[in-house]
Amino acid sequence: MDPQSQPSAHNGRRIPNLALLIPMLAAIVAITPLAIDMYLPAMSTLALSFHTDVTTVQQSLSIYLAGYALGMLCFGPLADRIGRRPMVILGLSGFMLTSLLIGFAGQVEVFLGLRFLQAFIGAAATVVVPGYIKEVYGDNTAKGMSYVSLIMMLAPLLAPSIGSVILELGDWHLIFFIQSAYAATLLLLVLFALKMPSDKDMDTRSQKSFLGAYATVFSRPGVKLNIASGVLTSFSFFCYLTASPFVYMEVFALDKSYFAILFSTNVGALMLANIINTRIVGRYGSLRMLHVSTFFGAIAGVGLLTVNLLDMSYHFTVIMLIPLMGSLGVMSVNADAIVLMKFKQETGTATAVIGTLRFGCGALAGPLLAVFYDGTAVPFSALMLGSIVLVGICQFNRPKHQIPPTV
Repeated sequence: MDPQSQPSAHNGRRIPNLALLIPMLAAIVAITPLAIDMYLPAMSTLALSFHTDVTTVQQSLSIYLAGYALGMLCFGPLADRIGRRPMVILGLSGFMLTSLLIGFAGQVEVFLGLRFLQAFIGAAATVVVPGYIKEVYGDNTAKGMSYVSLIMMLAPLLAPSIGSVILELGDWHLIFFIQSAYAATLLLLVLFALKMPSDKDMDTRSQKSFLGAYATVFSRPGVKLNIASGVLTSFSFFCYLTASPFVYMEVFALDKSYFAILFSTNVGALMLANIINTRIVGRYGSLRMLHVSTFFGAIAGVGLLTVNLLDMSYHFTVIMLIPLMGSLGVMSVNADAIVLMKFKQETGTATAVIGTLRFGCGALAGPLLAVFYDGTAVPFSALMLGSIVLVGICQFNRPKHQIPPTV
């Protein structure tokens, strides 16, 4: 079943055409990977422009992630209290303005500060998207999240290439002007097309305080282990993102063009897994999909570790990574969907918790890989397998009952 065939009413009230709504929500979420990846080819150009070194400019990546995590923590509970639509408008407006200001930045300190602000304010728009998906798809939330994930995966895949093309046409300022124009286009689309029933339904608003909303999320039965499952899945994915350039180009001595092809193959595996999930999750449910994908992920993880312990050809690493990355994709969307289904009024807060923990845990991948560095692909294989095994332990310890109705 495709998105267009889903019901277009919510408690008797109309929901916008899903053929427009789902790509629009995916485009909103995509501002984050676009902001992170589009300017990567301009790192050295930025350093020259600001008369500083590349390592100083590279700090803007960590600064962006920190600003994004803090923004999610702040805007998640606010979205639950005052509604999602104001947060989307605020986030896109702020992202548009800060991106424009970055394009005029003349000092690296100003650039870094605006990058933090760009991430912080942009989080207001992205943190509400899972809540909208849950509103539309209800019990099939995992299906909707797979659709959005499928579309937005194109952003990190295309963003570096887009940045390179922009640099051929102009200088680094143009990258951020285009990001600003992208946000402005989305803002206009949101103002005219994003009109959901929950935007006027006060019954969906939370009356809890900022800290009370977080207390509700962490105290809800059956939530913590599923949040942990999603976070551990992200850690495994960040291990791949961090280590794959080294593994392919240093350990296996492949050139950059071949690495790009193999990296795209793994993104393709993630996209295919999301397509499969949209087709069958409605029949089997998110819990079973999470269990099955964790099982197959563990098998692929064991295979990945084994072929690298045996120092086998890179072909075997590629073969093992394809099902492993696909399994991670299915694990991620279903773990998140299970958590979101637990809440009616705190979806923004729950999304903030998930997102912040994921980025925080993902940031540990680099330091841990450095600690266990031995010049081979064994450490990243072992860390990926270890995180999937921990997901299995979380699910094994989970109460053996079906997901309760949304409360």
